[in-house]
Amino acid sequence: MAVLPGPANTDRLTGEQAALRRVATLVARGAPPEEVFAAITGETGHLLHADYATMARYAPDGMRTVVAAWSRTGRPAFPVGTQTRLGGRNATTLVFQTGRAARIDDLTDASGPVAAARYGTGVRASVAVPIRVEGGLWGVMTVLSRAGPLPAGTEKQLAGFTELAATAIANAQARVELRGFADEQAALRRVATLVAQGASPERVLAAVTEEAGRLLSADSAIMARYDPDCTRTIVASWSSSGSAFPLGNRIRLGGRNVPTLVFQTHRAARIDYHDDTSGPAGDAVRALGLRATVGVPVSVEGELWGLMAVGSRTQPLPAGTEKQLARFTELAATAIANAQARVEVRAYAEEQAALRRVATLVAQGAPPKEVVAAVTEEAGRLLHADHATMAKYGTDDTIRVVATWGDADCAVPSCAEWSLGGRNVHTMIFRTGRPARMDDVDSASGPIADVVRQLGVRAAVGVPVTAEGRLWGVMTVGSRAGPLPAGTEGRLAGFTELAGTAIANAEAQDALTASRARIVAAADATRCRIERNLHDGAQQHLVSLALDLRAAESAAAAGAGDLPRQLDHLGAGMRDVLEELREIARGLHPPVLADGGLAPALKTLARRSAVPVHLDVQVDRRLPDPVEIAVYYTVAEALTNAAKHARATAVQVEVTASYGALRLCVQDNGRGGADFTHGTGLLGLKDRAEALGGRMRLDSPPGAGTALEITLPVSDRSEPDPPA
Repeated sequence: MAVLPGPANTDRLTGEQAALRRVATLVARGAPPEEVFAAITGETGHLLHADYATMARYAPDGMRTVVAAWSRTGRPAFPVGTQTRLGGRNATTLVFQTGRAARIDDLTDASGPVAAARYGTGVRASVAVPIRVEGGLWGVMTVLSRAGPLPAGTEKQLAGFTELAATAIANAQARVELRGFADEQAALRRVATLVAQGASPERVLAAVTEEAGRLLSADSAIMARYDPDCTRTIVASWSSSGSAFPLGNRIRLGGRNVPTLVFQTHRAARIDYHDDTSGPAGDAVRALGLRATVGVPVSVEGELWGLMAVGSRTQPLPAGTEKQLARFTELAATAIANAQARVEVRAYAEEQAALRRVATLVAQGAPPKEVVAAVTEEAGRLLHADHATMAKYGTDDTIRVVATWGDADCAVPSCAEWSLGGRNVHTMIFRTGRPARMDDVDSASGPIADVVRQLGVRAAVGVPVTAEGRLWGVMTVGSRAGPLPAGTEGRLAGFTELAGTAIANAEAQDALTASRARIVAAADATRCRIERNLHDGAQQHLVSLALDLRAAESAAAAGAGDLPRQLDHLGAGMRDVLEELREIARGLHPPVLADGGLAPALKTLARRSAVPVHLDVQVDRRLPDPVEIAVYYTVAEALTNAAKHARATAVQVEVTASYGALRLCVQDNGRGGADFTHGTGLLGLKDRAEALGGRMRLDSPPGAGTALEITLPVSDRSEPDPPA
């Protein structure tokens, strides 16, 4: 037999349904969450005859915040906005830990900050039920009694109200999310419009930072660039209160803080409590009064460029902040990439114009001094450096400035000379022959480093200057602000190539002029020698013979008997003159070379040599006379030097001819140290080779013998073309 509800139960059910309808009506009308929460809390307290009722929200950091409160006396135990850390044994903490309803019928054995906050209210028992929104634990609804334990079934009655609360919260969150999405799209559109209009990077980054800060209801927002020296530099800053990080602020990375975490991981990072941060960036955040920070990386063309971060002074930033920030950083990255592309195009055009101006000077045959001065100035201006120099290496481990550019207080006088040594760009390039950079000149050493520091230069980049394959000098640019951009070395190299060409051209011109002067002087000396030999030898003999001939003529007229003797004397004198003329002619062109060609002539030289010679002549035909003469005299000079100066015990001579060129190599095992600057013999051979369109190479390290190589062009149409 069914038991009909009594009048008390009927009244309770009727009251409960009426209360639920009133709350449901508010929810259906879309009333603000605060109004719905207050109504639910009040209806629950009245219905359950409780002394206090509260609704609170859980935070991820283990805090609960009161969002609605009711008291039978009008003085709630926990005013709205009260924040209390969870912990200990109390109904609110039990619900957070288990996700289920909880009751404590005797609060005398309760503990924790929530229980402590109830002291003085006279509360003896409590019941709490969870509030779930879309499957997740959102908060807790609690009723408290001063009289004693609350009736059985209180949990179930509370659950009906929490379902309405959850519906109101979900509706409110949906409206907030929809409004937030609309606000976010509007903010992104405003920034995207600036990007599409080609606004300056500074304007775009400032707009991105402000829009993100306002949208996320943050107290502070920054955009920062990572620098090569492990620092971050603020490029855009915004604050809701006006107290923001200053633009250009540079802080070294390190420790535990959001900028350092993003730099190290290339991923988003958050810190919800700055009490446990460290490092310079952590100190700066605490000094600004921020409690929590979220940062995301800004990547440009696949490379980490910087970060964007927002901060809060009151509580941790909501979940999903990273994702929202990332959408703004994509626009920032696009603006940065566009700006960099424009800068690169403009820089490329400026670089090409500067190179053209220098190349024009080189093509016009301008003096090297004018070219290197132009190169130095153009490179310094193009790279926005504070200081630029071109310097030449000396033979005594020194370096001398040949051109300089920079501000009056950041210039080095031309012709200044220092000793190499220590750790600095000039010495590193001298030792390696490769570009070098120093991003922190404070760590440099040596005489050059002292001068650079006196100029206030903080960073330097240098590249070698080569002329005809040999290291000639170095070109450097310096900055007072900090490290020079990546790629500075490559851009400098374009200018040093032109400088090297101008230097090589000038040196070739000087060498050609000197060679012509030496050839003319040698020709004059040869003519003088022939003239002297003819005058002092053959000419005097001929004069004497002429006098003897007149004497013989006089004797014949007088009928003297010694005429035959005189005629014999004249004949002998004629033979002597003829032999003397042959000797003079032999000095001009060796007879064995004229008669037999190159191979027999070199064999004759090898037999006459005081040093044993291993001869390998792979030429089986006659070559043009100038080529054969050049090879003959080169071998003769080399053998003389090997015996007289090198003190060699063996010489190897190799001659080959192929593909329109003759190659002569003479190598000895002497003491080395031969140099074009010592004497005129080797220099004369070099002039002879170059006069025939060839080239000469000398390798003579001290103590390691001497290798002399000459290559001469040979016109021979009977040979095939050289291989590709």
